[in-house]
Amino acid sequence: MKLNRLPPVVLLLPLLLLNVAAQDDNRAALRDKLRAEITKIISAHDGMMGAAIKDLTSGEEILINENLTFPTGSSIKIPILIELHKQAAAGKYKLTDQRWVEKKDQVGGSGVINNFGDHTSSLSLGDLAVLMIALSDNTATNMLIDQVGMTNVNQTLDELGLKQIRLRRRMIDQAASARGDENTATPREAVRLMEMLYRGEAVSRALSDAVLKTLRLPKSSPIPKLLPPVEIANKPGNIEGASCDWGLVFVPNRPYAIAVMSNYNGEGADEAIAKISKLAYDYFARLARSTRYGARVPLELLKGRP
Repeated sequence: MKLNRLPPVVLLLPLLLLNVAAQDDNRAALRDKLRAEITKIISAHDGMMGAAIKDLTSGEEILINENLTFPTGSSIKIPILIELHKQAAAGKYKLTDQRWVEKKDQVGGSGVINNFGDHTSSLSLGDLAVLMIALSDNTATNMLIDQVGMTNVNQTLDELGLKQIRLRRRMIDQAASARGDENTATPREAVRLMEMLYRGEAVSRALSDAVLKTLRLPKSSPIPKLLPPVEIANKPGNIEGASCDWGLVFVPNRPYAIAVMSNYNGEGADEAIAKISKLAYDYFARLARSTRYGARVPLELLKGRP
């Protein structure tokens, strides 16, 4: 009687799978070390802080206080920028359309337009968007909120499944903030929004790319503060007692999304966010240069691998 013999590759398959699983365990332990280091920074912070970080290659996440709600500060300007491009794409206006700068629109805080004369200058909607993101200009932001409509921004966020990100007030409106009309988000939904921009899911690929082009403009912010030169698309936010930064960090071969948010702050929130950003960067840069077994080889040999 002739016995059927299994091919050697089939006999080896269980051993290969065990080996892969063992290496996945190593990587999971490395990720747990990162989470523990970030937790130390968050625990030492004198206020409250939450973080969400997503590996855009593997889909793995590091989540700490990710579902807590925090004020967004100027990070809410990202959804405003998305809505501006969405309506322009729908033909409601052109980004080259001009708007006069009026005294009634001018508010304090960051930016330069509050120093312009009354009805002496006009700027295109596209230029207002650049000022809103690169200089965090609050007057430009309020002009764009009036252009696109607060309700429309929130409706688009609803359509994207981001119901915890809310635009409730214009910039520098402390009376609205005091009565509870605050712009808010959770770290988890902030990271999801950044991931959608990365994957071209924020309305469309073309719209996502247009928004990312503006978010790539250099700016003073915690995410890049301690990092070596690397491509970043982000928007920080700061108001009294709260600080945050949402971004994409394009580490070659290992891009990731990151959102760190805080409130009830005393001192050092931006420094804490910058330290968390550096820890995340070091982790993903290490993965980018490593094989599945943790050996380091030239980056160009690893391109395209999971």
